[in-house]
Amino acid sequence: MIHLGIQRGDRVGIYLDKSIEAVVSIFGILKAGAAYVPLDTGAPVQRIAMIANNAEVKTLVVTQQTLAMLENELNNLTSIDSVILTDTDDDSTSCAKKKFLWADVLQCASVPLPMIIEHDLAYILYTSGSTGVPKGVMINHRASLTFVEWAYHTFSLQPTDVVSSHAPFHFDLSIFDIFATIKAGATIVLLSREASLFPIHLAKLIADEKITVWYSVPSILTKLVLYGKLEKFDFSHLRHVLFAGEIFPVKYLQQLIQLIPQPHYSNLYGPTETNVCTYYRVRPDELDQINSLPIGKACTNSDVVLLDENDCRVKQGEEGELCVRGPGLMTAYWGLPEKTSQVKTLVTLYSTLGPEFIYRTGDFVKENKNGDYLYIGRRDNMVKSRGYRIELTEIEIVLHRHPNVEMAAIIAVPDEEHSNILKAIIVLHDKTVESSQVEREFKSFCANHLPRYMIPQIFELRESLPQTSTGKIDINQLKQETL
Repeated sequence: MIHLGIQRGDRVGIYLDKSIEAVVSIFGILKAGAAYVPLDTGAPVQRIAMIANNAEVKTLVVTQQTLAMLENELNNLTSIDSVILTDTDDDSTSCAKKKFLWADVLQCASVPLPMIIEHDLAYILYTSGSTGVPKGVMINHRASLTFVEWAYHTFSLQPTDVVSSHAPFHFDLSIFDIFATIKAGATIVLLSREASLFPIHLAKLIADEKITVWYSVPSILTKLVLYGKLEKFDFSHLRHVLFAGEIFPVKYLQQLIQLIPQPHYSNLYGPTETNVCTYYRVRPDELDQINSLPIGKACTNSDVVLLDENDCRVKQGEEGELCVRGPGLMTAYWGLPEKTSQVKTLVTLYSTLGPEFIYRTGDFVKENKNGDYLYIGRRDNMVKSRGYRIELTEIEIVLHRHPNVEMAAIIAVPDEEHSNILKAIIVLHDKTVESSQVEREFKSFCANHLPRYMIPQIFELRESLPQTSTGKIDINQLKQETL
């Protein structure tokens, strides 16, 4: 990378499907002192161009195919002055930018590496923004290493481990997959986007590859439970099943543990801005007594505090906004100082230490008698209907307790009379159920678990729910379809 003119602090875009070339690129970029910007090959080209422009990407690592997809946008990407082609040995690609061939890059002689310190930028991960414009989360080496060191020791990763790489590289779960695995000298199994299309094929892959550590969003594990025919495969090699990114309905976790009982199961929590800041080691014998999983206790070298609206710490059992302090915090949002200042703020938590930065997650939690944090809901997932404040996540949790619910999402539909009316969008296990039966049955079910004002007014039955590239339910698309 240094031979190509990449300098300390530059941003290099990786516009590749998951591959060994992508992993090699990541390490090459970091060794050159630059920061990598992973780009989603499944995203609209205009979105990719917007991110590349926003991050002022200097070089793109591409294939012939991904370069061709961007060709019409390249002239508008003024910061990009070169591309690295990973899958060609000729110079036939028509492109106004300077091109370097992968084979030539690999044959470059070694050069002295730049001096890198822990505060230097390591990567930028783009997440969806509340305004619909992606925002770039800047993570430095210190923050990433804080997480990697914790994960390596907490899950006792060994050179003999075989770790799944299910998450795409633009998703923060991939930091564990790549760097914690490499630290252990273990083996990474790169799973393509298509690997999860058919859960039974994914189950077979886990068995055939003898995966020992699995990490994904819960919805992937739910699909394995429902459609993977797990009882047909040997998973005796699995020793850790980790999940993060969304709520895991307890009933599906229980089924998964019944089918694959020997691994340790852990619920990892944390936004991209902190990676993982708390975790909960699942205790199977307690699952019958809870409605939703705790998010656990703070990770090593991170501190979690619950603050009220006056930035005062709340008492045990009281709800507060979860705020994180420590070296694992993001540096900032790229080019968004005002947005950064809203969530990364200076407060004085301990008078002897003076002001220090915390990250405000926007999530409300409370601490139980065991010292575990319980997730209540998001600040921005709170709506008003008929004068009542309603947390949509709470309704989703209740719907997931219904034995015939496979997936469920709640959205608020603006309404002049009630401010918002609540709409439940549901996927059922039993596809033969008539739509006409759904509203009556589920209103009755919700009435047994929720106050009347929290019962959705509209129930819509679907065959499936849209998902983001990281496997989560795409709430934004559901809102657009409704509005």
